[in-house]
Amino acid sequence: MKTTHRWLSIVEGCLLVALGLHILNSAGLLISGTAGVSMILLRLTDLSFGTLFFLLNIPFYILAWCALGRDFTIRTFASVSLLSALSELMKYYVIVSMHPGLSGALGGLLVGFGLIILFRHNASLGGLNILAVYLERQFSIHASKTTLLADILVLVAAIIFLDLSQLGYSLLAFLLLSSVVGRYHRPPKWAQNSLVDAKAN
Repeated sequence: MKTTHRWLSIVEGCLLVALGLHILNSAGLLISGTAGVSMILLRLTDLSFGTLFFLLNIPFYILAWCALGRDFTIRTFASVSLLSALSELMKYYVIVSMHPGLSGALGGLLVGFGLIILFRHNASLGGLNILAVYLERQFSIHASKTTLLADILVLVAAIIFLDLSQLGYSLLAFLLLSSVVGRYHRPPKWAQNSLVDAKAN
């Protein structure tokens, strides 16, 4: 029962993140971490967001496998793959049209709550999310601090691609995402224990 609950929650988390990213991407806005890097590269290559996101995450699986355990890595790989597939589907079947300010707010909140669900079920969306979970569990550096730093770096890199209004709305998404992760990231004991068990195996 716990396994079914965990995987259903992971699917729900991926759906929230995929929808949030789709809303942001439709408005020409960015978000943090590997997703933000993928959105920037989307402007420079002919590859889709889903493909870029999947490829950029491959190197981080090594860190996840060595430092966070086999089960965490498997769930993260599944989450990244699912998000990539959902992003491709939403590109064709979900049409979004709203004010960029609302897109930034709603997109940031959806991505933030989706990440919380994944973190609480011992999974992530790879990339800097893996680094955030690793730093928190190994060095007690809160995940929100890592994600905020990633937000700033992506925002700096995005200056050459976005106008001032897009930068402002993207910053709104960054801040809301970081706020959600900072206030609600409280993994339950069974999730922490499962990580210890995974390392023991």
